[in-house]
Amino acid sequence: MRRSNHSDSRFTAAVNEFLKYPALVLFFVVLFGPFAIDVATPDKARSELENTTLQQRPSLSLTGKSFSGMVTAVNDFFIDYGDYVKDQVSGRDGWVQLQAGFETLLFQKTQSGGMLLGEGDRMFARTFGLLAEEEKRLPLNTKAVGALATRWPGKVTVLLAPSASTIYADAVPANAPLIDENAYLDKAFAAFTSAGAAVVDVREPLTTHADEYLYYRTDHHWTTLGAYYAYAAYCESLGLTPFDRALYTAVEIPGFYGTSYAKARTASAVADSITYYPMDNRMQLYQVNPMDGSVAPMDQPLSLYNEAQWEKYDKYAAFLHGNNGFARIEGDGKGKVLVIKDSYANSFIPYLTDNYAQIDVVDFRSFASSPDPVIRENDYDNILVLYSFASFKADQYLYRAGLER
Repeated sequence: MRRSNHSDSRFTAAVNEFLKYPALVLFFVVLFGPFAIDVATPDKARSELENTTLQQRPSLSLTGKSFSGMVTAVNDFFIDYGDYVKDQVSGRDGWVQLQAGFETLLFQKTQSGGMLLGEGDRMFARTFGLLAEEEKRLPLNTKAVGALATRWPGKVTVLLAPSASTIYADAVPANAPLIDENAYLDKAFAAFTSAGAAVVDVREPLTTHADEYLYYRTDHHWTTLGAYYAYAAYCESLGLTPFDRALYTAVEIPGFYGTSYAKARTASAVADSITYYPMDNRMQLYQVNPMDGSVAPMDQPLSLYNEAQWEKYDKYAAFLHGNNGFARIEGDGKGKVLVIKDSYANSFIPYLTDNYAQIDVVDFRSFASSPDPVIRENDYDNILVLYSFASFKADQYLYRAGLER
């Protein structure tokens, strides 16, 4: 017991002696403090701010490996551990935002995180030209949709949503050499028409309403209002009566920061708001059989909106419960429509409940088959292919529209 007390007194004396040197104390706090905090802080699986998965703590196993294999394993471990430390550093979101704030406010940058910072607090994708992969993908996707129209003559309508930078060209930073999206759209529309598809070109109606809130400032999607004007153009092309917004009470969800903000993370960003129209229509999700393209219902029918998502970072995912391989929505109109789509259609499709009794929805990211079996079984009045041009030029799954079965 006496030895223990003696050891304690020696430790206390050492601590007291150490505390006499505040500069040394500060040095150790700065050096080891962040490490201690990181060790004590639980790892995060995702960054809501950046809408991305974070690196998890790597493991190292050398069992059964040759010497060269062990060297490779150790090297890979340290690379992964470096990524892990960067992703899991305490207060990461705050540091990311602080860096972006310094870059934009102090240095007056017009770019951040691959985004162009335009007038009216708008963020635009910095797309100066097609990537090498997009040079290959765009003509293949155009050909696939053309093949779909040829197989189902008189059925297919194509709507490609222009990017916000095309509609709000005056708000793009001066002299930014953006891609000539109009030229690519014109060429694609001509190819679709030649293949027998109808084309709904929404550039004019959107430009006519450009002084309105058509695209989110901090997200790459169009707003519910922008989707409505595109929907109204679709109805006009088919002789349908558009959804009457006056008959519904719109609900506004504030505090939305989207995918563009997740990349740019500017301190001056202004939050968006999302509007939606509550409806009683139900949506059934289906399991897709990739072998024969057949579908089978899953679980119970859902509402059109995942209301729990309004409280989360990715609020846009509330529309249609995100992107699902195949879904069927009960409408209040007549006939049937199939929508082959990307996420731009998610805020567009609820309007179709006024026009059709059955709205089927295919997203090729989770529908690994030709759509022919579903089309053949349901005898749709119309097949709407709805994508943003940004995703159409790069989508690696749209080739499935061209598969004949």
